[in-house]
Amino acid sequence: MEPSLTYEAAYAELQAIAAEIEDETVSVDVLAEKVKRASELIAFCQGKLRATEVEVNKIISQMGARD
Repeated sequence: MEPSLTYEAAYAELQAIAAEIEDETVSVDVLAEKVKRASELIAFCQGKLRATEVEVNKIISQMGARD
């Protein structure tokens, strides 16, 4: 994955790939490549979401410890 890739950019690219596949505008020659990229983007987005969840929970628990 590109180091500067953001969740929003990855999600937008994933949506574009899904639309291409749904609209059947992807040729058979590049279908496997698109599916592979979609898989990479899904893994990236899941990782970002997990990391964000951990960070938010950490912040919340720190806020609770201050009370």
